[in-house]
Amino acid sequence: MLEKILVVDDEHEIGDLIELYLKNEGYTVFKFYSARDALAYIEVNELDLAILDVMLPDMNGFKLCQKIREQYNYPIIMLTAKDEEIDKITGLTLGADDYITKPFRPLEMVARVKAQLRRYKKYNLSHSEDTEDTVIIHSGLVMDIKTHECLLNEKPLALTPTEFSILRILLENKGNVVSAEELFHRIWKDEYYNKSNNTITVHIRHLREKMDDTVDNPKYIKTIWGVGYKIETQI
Repeated sequence: MLEKILVVDDEHEIGDLIELYLKNEGYTVFKFYSARDALAYIEVNELDLAILDVMLPDMNGFKLCQKIREQYNYPIIMLTAKDEEIDKITGLTLGADDYITKPFRPLEMVARVKAQLRRYKKYNLSHSEDTEDTVIIHSGLVMDIKTHECLLNEKPLALTPTEFSILRILLENKGNVVSAEELFHRIWKDEYYNKSNNTITVHIRHLREKMDDTVDNPKYIKTIWGVGYKIETQI
């Protein structure tokens, strides 16, 4: 089955370039130049991933991202023309899984799309050949890896694929510190991490907000300053 990808960018040349490279990889692409048209399509069609430009004529990409996250958990990649941390942090905080700064290398864009789709497909399979350890239970947290569902004190946690991946890795490594760099490489499967990259930090912050956790008195995710993150074996 061909993955269906939504592309929303009012710059026709950029949209056409993204469409060309994704179609060359065998993906089905639905391209729109406005948020209004994209929303009309989203409401009645299934998708596997969305690429959203931040600067759109009728609605900014952050708002569009928010509207998608109200109903869907497929990966969202933001496109920003500004190399500013505030844009990246805003997008990730609102539920985006990754960001790409314009101008970008098309092959890097394709690599990021593939990484997001691999994880999304892996955690959304309706069945799995490996039935061992498909449910992780820890201090009120219940994570079902096979169904991609997570409960906290019997209440559903609405996690993005990236948030689910981070929490799973930390739970599977209970008692051990996992560095931001290791989390990054295990999730994205590539090498575009650098020391100034705060992607993992923002996702951890968003996870804590959803779990009603804090940095100063963590119930679940503990920051080991200068090293990484860990979940204690017992709380």
